[in-house]
Parts: sequence; structure tokens; C-alpha cells
Amino acid sequence: MAYFTVRLFANSLRRRTTFEMFIPNDIREDIPHEEKKGKIKTLFLLHGYTGDAGNWVPEYIAEKYNFAIVMPTGENAFWLDGISTGHNYCTFLGEELVNYVRKTFGLAMSAEETCIMGLSMGGFGALHTAFRYPDVFGKTAALSSALIVHGIAGMKPGECDGLANYEYYRECFGDLDKVLESDNNPETLVKRLKNQGKKIPEIFISCGTEDFLLENNRQFHSFLDENDIAHTYIESAGGHDMTFWNEYAVKFSEAMFGE
Repeated sequence: MAYFTVRLFANSLRRRTTFEMFIPNDIREDIPHEEKKGKIKTLFLLHGYTGDAGNWVPEYIAEKYNFAIVMPTGENAFWLDGISTGHNYCTFLGEELVNYVRKTFGLAMSAEETCIMGLSMGGFGALHTAFRYPDVFGKTAALSSALIVHGIAGMKPGECDGLANYEYYRECFGDLDKVLESDNNPETLVKRLKNQGKKIPEIFISCGTEDFLLENNRQFHSFLDENDIAHTYIESAGGHDMTFWNEYAVKFSEAMFGE
């Protein structure tokens, strides 16, 4: 396997940034193994709020199903294009980083070869980015997603929800009086894809029954059902923690790459 950190200048961020990458491109001769078949596929893996780039998908799963893992750093920006110069994290992820991986490594060349997964804030990012770039990402998996758009809609200056203040959400999501109709709402993007008759990425969603974001995920699940959007939605015992995320990192990796 190859595991390394890449440093590059990101035009969308107006600065240098880094991402981590794992490629299962070696074969040990001292242990039995199955011959790897087909081209290496790629998973873009998104961290949550207060997190940074890192791998939380077991390496044996990537080796078994023959996929590389790309782990960018998205700060606390909800993987969205913020309103300030140099805060275009969605563009960085869905365009600039993907194109860099394609040109440098010859990976993620088509939607059929490319998936995206995230937890919490990264779960929101995985859904939003896949719907924003359906020709890039063929499948998306969202774990305990911070689907908070309805909760922050209409927030006013000086208000805080206990996690962050108005100014923070305004920077990430734009005008909070218009956020529900904006492209920063995954529901808006899904409706547009459906109305235009375009292919919607395959969707996998999970949330723990003890998670504080459970009702947010149930609401999005209901929205998808009401709009006849095919998806996999799973609730099971668990909280907003790595115990739950580790379980579904394996389950959804197998579902996306184990065909």
C-alpha cells in the first residue's frame, strides 16, 4: 500500500493546502492473496466539524475491494463555497481536487469509478457534493449527517444554536433567509436533478438512534421518499461517535465497492 500526504496550491482556496491519500497498489508475496481484478476505484472521504484529513475506513477493506482513498481537509466550512474569497471548498473538492487526482494518479476518471463518503459535517458534504457534481460521483454515503439547513434557516445576527453563531453559518451557507431555496441545500439540488431528468448518484444514509442528529436525518429520508428518490436509509443503535461510524464505514464501503 502507499500512504502519503500531498501538498498543492489550490486556486479555489487561494492558498496551499494538503490532502492525504491511500492507494492499495502493492501485493505481498509472503501471504496468500486473491489476484486483484479491474481498475482501482476511488473514495473521497470527508471529515466532520472540528476534524481534519484522516482515514477512518479500515485499510483491509480498501485492499479487499481495490479502491484508493482521498482525504482532503475542509476546515469547518461544511464543504461549501463560502461567501468570502478563498473559501470555495465545494469547488475545490468537486472540481480542483478531482482533476488533480485524475491528472496525477489516473484515478477517479468517471462517476462509475468514484464515490464519496463523510461523517457528520462530512456527511452533509458527501450528499451536497455528490448532488452538485453527479457526473463526478456515482455513489454517496452519509453517516450521521449534519443536515442542519432547516434548523439554521432564518437565523438572525446575534443568535447562536450552541454549536456556532449566525456569522459562522452566514459565511458557510450564505443568506440564511434564502438558504432553503439555495444551492447550499441538498434538497434543492436533488429536486433540480429530478426535474431535469438527470441521473442522481446512488445514496446511502445511516444514523444512530441515540444521535442528536437523528431527526434531521429522518426528515431528509422522508424528503427523499416523498420525491421518489431511490436510496438506502438505515437506523441502528449508536450515537454520534466513531463506534457507529466505524461500523458503517465498513458496511457502506462494501455496498459501494463490493459489486
